Parts: sequence; C-alpha cells; structure tokens
Amino acid sequence: MKPSRIHALVLALLLSAGHASSADLPAGWPGAGQLFVGTNYQPFDRSREQIERDIERMKAAGMKVVRFGDLSWDSFEPAEGQFDFRLADWIMDRMQAAGLKVLLDIPGQPAPRWLHHKYPGVDIVNAAGTRLAPAERYMDNTSDPDYRRLLVRLADTLLKRYARHPALFAVGYNNESGNGMLSYSEADRQRFIAWLQKKYGTLDALNKAWATQRWSRRFGQWDEVTLPYQDGPGAYEPNLDLRRFWSQQTIEVLELLDASRRRHAPDKPAISNLWDSAPRKGFDYLSSYRGYASYGAMGFYPGDPLYAAFEATMMRAGMDTPIWFNEFTAGGTGYYGTRGRSRMWAHFGLALGAQAVMPWTWHSHHGGEEQALFGLIDHDDRPSWKLGEFATIAKEFAQLEKLGFPRLQKPQVAIAYAFDNIIATNPPKGISNSVAPYINPGYHKQMLGAYEPLYKDNVDVAVIHIGHEDLSRYKLVIVPGMYLLDRASTDNLRKFVAAGGTALMTAQSAKVNDFNQWHTTPLPGGLTDVFGLRTNEFYNVGDVTVRYADAPDAEFKGKGLAPVEVLEPSTAQVLARIANADGQPPAITVNRFGKGQAIYLATSGQPQLLAPLYRRLYAELGIERGPATPEGVIARTVQGRAYYVNTTGDAKDIAITGARKGLIGGQTWTGTLKLAPLGAELLDSP
Repeated sequence: MKPSRIHALVLALLLSAGHASSADLPAGWPGAGQLFVGTNYQPFDRSREQIERDIERMKAAGMKVVRFGDLSWDSFEPAEGQFDFRLADWIMDRMQAAGLKVLLDIPGQPAPRWLHHKYPGVDIVNAAGTRLAPAERYMDNTSDPDYRRLLVRLADTLLKRYARHPALFAVGYNNESGNGMLSYSEADRQRFIAWLQKKYGTLDALNKAWATQRWSRRFGQWDEVTLPYQDGPGAYEPNLDLRRFWSQQTIEVLELLDASRRRHAPDKPAISNLWDSAPRKGFDYLSSYRGYASYGAMGFYPGDPLYAAFEATMMRAGMDTPIWFNEFTAGGTGYYGTRGRSRMWAHFGLALGAQAVMPWTWHSHHGGEEQALFGLIDHDDRPSWKLGEFATIAKEFAQLEKLGFPRLQKPQVAIAYAFDNIIATNPPKGISNSVAPYINPGYHKQMLGAYEPLYKDNVDVAVIHIGHEDLSRYKLVIVPGMYLLDRASTDNLRKFVAAGGTALMTAQSAKVNDFNQWHTTPLPGGLTDVFGLRTNEFYNVGDVTVRYADAPDAEFKGKGLAPVEVLEPSTAQVLARIANADGQPPAITVNRFGKGQAIYLATSGQPQLLAPLYRRLYAELGIERGPATPEGVIARTVQGRAYYVNTTGDAKDIAITGARKGLIGGQTWTGTLKLAPLGAELLDSP
C-alpha cells in the first residue's frame, strides 16, 4: 500500500504485442459487461489451514479475482537460481478449484537480500556517495544490469510455469513502479553519460542544452559530467534531464517485463499497479504506457474527491478500456475504516469508468512496516465488518454489470498533462530559484483548477500527453499552466486546431522549450500565430473581475492567486476583459486558425473563470454535460439511466423528473431523489 498519494489507455492495435482496443480485445480479457471485486493477498506468512479458510471467505463474499505475488521475490527464489513453487502451485490450484482468478504480480521490487549481498550494484548510493542498505521497500537500483538480468529470469520462470494454469487471469509488474530512490553510484553516472551521449551526440550540443555558459559550467570532456542533485542545488536544465533519465530506467524495466509476458503468456493482459506520480521518483507514464500496459491500473487511496477523480482519469489516459484499482481503500495506515466509505468510493470509481476494486489488504499484517494497517480480516483472524461491505459491493457489481457497466467512455474533452512539466515547475532548491515564485499558484493547483468545472459538470475527460495522442478524437483540448510545452505537443496542438479543433490555453503556458529554457521567440512559444497574440508582460491586480463583450452585465470573479498576463492580440478577437484593471485589458481572446479556434486565458486556470467559459463552449461544440447535481454529488448517464454518487457525509436532495425507480436500493422516487450520506443510486429511465 502507498503511504499517501501526493497527487496513478489508448491501446496499440497490434495483437502480436498483446495490446488491443476495447472493441477488439482478445478472448478472455476483461471487457464490457464484466465487473470485478477481488482482493490483495499476502499468503506467504499464512498456514495452509488459514489459506483454505481465506479462499472460502473470498468466494463466499463474491470475489472473482485475487492479486498475489507482489513484494515476494524471495518467497519464489529464496536463493539465487533456487526456485521454490510448492506453496504457490498449491495456492494456484486452490484458487482454480474455488473459481477464483489470479492476477499474478512479477515481484521485482523489493529485490531480495541475497541479491543485494551478491550484487552490490543493486544498492542505492545517495548523493553524498554513501551506499545504503535496503532498509525499506524499493531501495533497489533498477538500472543495474545484474538486477535486470535476474528480474527477467524471475519473470520468465514464473510465466513459463503459470502461463497455462487455468487460474491465471492477468499479469502485473513490479508493484508500485515509479516509487523508489534515485541513485548516485559511479556506475549510475556512467550510464547517465551514455544516455546523454545518445541524446545529444556532442558536448557542444549538451553545453547548449544545459546553458553551461551560465555561469562557468562548461564541459570540456564527457567525464566532467556529474549526476545533478535531485533536491538541489543546481540549474534547471540538468535537473530535467536527470529525472528524464531515471524515468526512462523505470520504463525500460516495465518494457523488459512486458516482453517476457509476450514471450510466455501473450493471451494474458498486463494490469500493473503503477505509481507514476510517486514523489521520490515517478516516471513519464503518459508518453510511454503503450509499451507495457494493457489497462490503466493503480492503487486508489482517495482523500479529496476532486483529486481522486483527476488521478484515476489520468491513469486511464487515452484509453477506451476501463480502469483497474489493483489496490483499493479499505482502511488505511493507522485508520481502521468507516462504514460505507469503501462502498461509496467503489461506486465513485464506476462512475469514472472503473472495472475492478481490490482492497488492500485481505488480512491485517502482524509485522513489518504495515502492522498498523487494517485489512478485511482482523489480526485475530476474524472477518471484520469490511468483508461484509465488500460482499455488498460484489453483489451490487454483479447487478450493475448487466446495466451498462463498466462505462466504456469516449471523452470529448482532453486536458494536457506531462511529467516533464511537473519537473520543470518544481525545480531544485538553490540560491537562485526564480521559477518557483513565477509558477504561482503552482502547476498542481492550476491543473486541478482547469479540471474542477468539468468534474462538477459531470463531463467525461481524458488526461493525456498531447504530444503522444491522436487529438482528432476530441472537440476541446485544454492546456493549463503548461510552462514546458514540448515540440511534439506544440506541433500536435497546431495540427489539431488547423483541422478544426478548439484549444484553450491558460497563462504561464509554453514559456520554455524541450531543454527547459525560455523561448527566444515570441510567447507562447511556437504558437503565437495559432493564438493570434503574443504575451510577455505580466502583473498582479489582486482579485479580478471579468466581463464578456457580449454580456457586459454578467461579472465573473477570479482570485488574485497569480499574475495576469498582458495579451497583445494580432489576429485574435477579445471575448472578455478585466473590468477592474486600468484600461480593461483582454482577459480572454479567441483566434481563428485554419478550420479551428484557439482561446487564451490571461490568468491561471481558475475554476471561477473557466466554468462560464466551458459552459459557453458546451453548446458551441456539442459537448454533453452529465446530470445536474448538488455540491459533493457526481453523476453520469449510463444507457439512459442516471447514476448518482454522494461523496459527502450529508444527505442530498436531487431534483428528478417524474417517478424513477432506484435499481440499487429498490425504492421509487418522485420529483426528488433523497441520496443518503455516502450513498449511490442508479435511476431507471423515465
């Protein structure tokens, strides 16, 4: 389980690579009309008697799939090359006999002690040069060749053994890939230099990309290159390449594991518990997922519903297929659980397009880091009330899978999001950190600010890297606070607008190039003709009042959270102005470019200003809103039926037309649906 989440697929059509779209899934892959409740299982400290009882309880609760294997490398391979599958064979057989399917995780992290002992290159070396013992999970240097060699052997051995086992349902890779630490060994430095040589070719190109003329940091030979400090001090350009390098190391490991799956079990999907937004490391999932993922999957430990929705949506990326919650909230670290909470989040997930919820964890742990983390089975081996709650979820899922679930979405709106931009807007600490005060109120808030009105209007959204997707699928592409908008994204956005799409960009976007250096051309970099303006100057007027030219009596208030950019239109038309600033400068402009239009907002992505703009665009672009809901309730229409989930602890009244029957609760409602705290209901068609 993740201690906390700080912020988790369009599938290739080549079946030979083991990937497919929702319309063309291989036989046996989870698809339309299938929902799954399962669990995460750590059986290696359980007796066979306990395991038998566990399996009986899982089956009685209506569970369909069990995820196990993760975090257990030395249970399969207790010493190098000495594999022991006796218990795992028996568990697989018992699962099959009970009608339970297995999502088998290749447990590449953490690496066993014997591996660290014999191959010290797998140890993490910190920035001070100190070699660290593997004291906690994920303290493994996954770039080490010995680690990769032994990991692939483990994957090949496991998959050869179980590929044809009737219980095997899917394969996962390296639990919580993306978590871990950066390493600073000499071998890591040499690998980093080789990566830079491949990327830049010459020292002159590297010196230019890293702006080493500022200040007296030029490299005269490759061996002068050192690994930048992740937490500073240091310049912005090398820090971005450092994080790109480590992102690539994670991606390469995932691709190695997927190659093993394709060799031995190509008929099984890859459904891995990924953590691309892990704060210590992370990786660029949105530009690379096609190489190792068949479904978007993640650990789902929600707090704030808005961010939970964004994170799940981001994990789905450009997929037509549903989301898997490979780990799912049941209790928490030091938190036993709240009745009804997991059920609410399960329905919340269904509204967003989820297919599976698998609580972490089955039994409460007696030892180790998570001994005060409470699962479905208490420490004394008695079932908690949470097992009954997940049995209720399983029963409701069995009903809903016949009524249009999982929701296979085709969003009309996309939001641009990128790993590079996260790094560029969170530069290392140093004596001259000028970026942090400029990126105000911060990329995280700007991104959520752009998403919030869509979330509240119950509009389906795709969160994607716009340089790696076919944007013609969308009617509206939103680019919020993309300080670093790379060349591929810039070109794709230009193509999208020229072909008839609508792009909406907020302030502080397209300021730096692929090398994390400010554009030498007019801003927004590479797109001034698309948006029909340029903007350099910015200032702060505090709270802003925006008025549209065609509706001067309506005012929209924005918070003074960030500077306002001075827009200098050339071909762009002014849609709205800042009424409380001298000269009433442009607040929103629109420019016709090719067959489409490009809209620019002079402030950061503030929901107070974006909500009325979105609602103007819904009608213009033919974007469908979901059912209207009070604060704290999300809703979607599923095969003509209205589906509501109350995320709050208060009852909510929702206006409905006529008499509607609740298919979950069985009650008929007339005029008003009274939704209980943490409640969910699917209303039949009128």
